[in-house]
Amino acid sequence: MRRAFFKFVFRLWGWRIAGQLPKEKKYVIVVAPHTSNTDFFVGVCVKYILHNFKPRFLAKNSLFKIPLVGWFLKSIGGYPVDRSKKTKLVDQIVEIFEREEEFIMTITPEGTRSYVEKWKTGFYFVALKANVPIMMSGFDYEHKVVELKEVFYPSGDVDKDVEKMMAYFRGIRGKYPEKGVK
Repeated sequence: MRRAFFKFVFRLWGWRIAGQLPKEKKYVIVVAPHTSNTDFFVGVCVKYILHNFKPRFLAKNSLFKIPLVGWFLKSIGGYPVDRSKKTKLVDQIVEIFEREEEFIMTITPEGTRSYVEKWKTGFYFVALKANVPIMMSGFDYEHKVVELKEVFYPSGDVDKDVEKMMAYFRGIRGKYPEKGVK
């Protein structure tokens, strides 16, 4: 029932999904460009449309303090993060990957909806340390397509790999293109 509802909403909005999920049971999904709160709702639709897809995501802990909002975010896979202090978050997420049989972590590398010249690279080091692949997913508002790319394993050369990812995302137009990857 839930899947049918989200499929209906997604189609009503004119969106579609291109590509498919990887066969791996553990990976990091990099979603970009993240330029609007609307990205969250597009992502929630994708989560419920795709069969047996249970991605997790990080969100600022202040959102989890709002009674119904916090409950809702946790129920759909949210993890609260205190961004005001250094918490060795990479190591904490790597431990989850090591502990769980199946785990998918969704990250927006900008860490904000505003334009940034340089991405945060914690997601990269999570994938590298946990020895899991990275899948890129572009939310293209111009064509109303959520694109799922094939996974790749980080090489260890963070600058080269991040530039490769940014090159891909330069072709994806977020809701507010001026805030996207340049």
